Amino acid sequence: MPSHTGDHARRTAGEEAAEKAAAEAARRRRERQRSAAALGRYGERLAVRRLREAGLAVLDRNWRCAEGELDIVAREDAPAGGRSAGPVVVVCEVKTRRAGGPQHPMAGVGPAKAERLRRLAARWLAERWLPAHGSPPPGGVRIDLIGVLLPDRGPAVVQHARGAA
Repeated sequence: MPSHTGDHARRTAGEEAAEKAAAEAARRRRERQRSAAALGRYGERLAVRRLREAGLAVLDRNWRCAEGELDIVAREDAPAGGRSAGPVVVVCEVKTRRAGGPQHPMAGVGPAKAERLRRLAARWLAERWLPAHGSPPPGGVRIDLIGVLLPDRGPAVVQHARGAA
């Protein structure tokens, strides 16, 4: 008669190996998430620097509500072209990628994301701008995309697309 003890030990060893593999996969997933979050924060710092160099004032960073998050909200007092009647609120979506990745950062906002950004911008205006100013920004609202590409060597490449969404 076969011993059930050996079968049990083999099954337990197999279960133990599966648990170790699952724990290792979870650890790698957490590390990738931390790395992606750090990459995103770095890209946002570069984007803020670029906006300030262009003369924009940063009003809010990483603003969150139940519907989502806005990376950067800024104010542009004298937009390029001078067609504005006053300050423009600029909502900036920042996409940061490493060189050689599957998608260029400037390709990171599709129609669904653009619509979501418009909804979030309206909510930000209602919760932050209107209580402080009493009326919408005279120059309106613009949604920009800032792409940050990190090459293997050399400085980051930062691109700013105005009115991208």
